[in-house]
Amino acid sequence: MKNNNEEPKQQFLFDSINYKILLIGIAVIALGFILMSGGGSDNPNVFNEDVFSFRRIRLAPTTVLIGFGITIYSIFKKSK
Repeated sequence: MKNNNEEPKQQFLFDSINYKILLIGIAVIALGFILMSGGGSDNPNVFNEDVFSFRRIRLAPTTVLIGFGITIYSIFKKSK
C-alpha cells in the first residue's frame, strides 16, 4: 500500500540545458539593446549622424533577432 503522505516530485517544464540556452538567448537580446542605445544629441537643434551608424542600423537589430531565435530554439528543443 502506498503512503499518502509522500509529496510528488516537482518536475520542471524544461531540462536544465533548455534553461541555459534560454538565458544565453536573453543575454544576446540584452546585448542587442545595449548596442542600440546612445547616439542622441545634447542639443536638440543639432542633428547627430551617429543614429545611422552601422552598429545601430544593422548590427544591433540582427543581434536581437538572433537572440530571439536562440530563445525560440530553447523552447522547442526536445528533452531526452
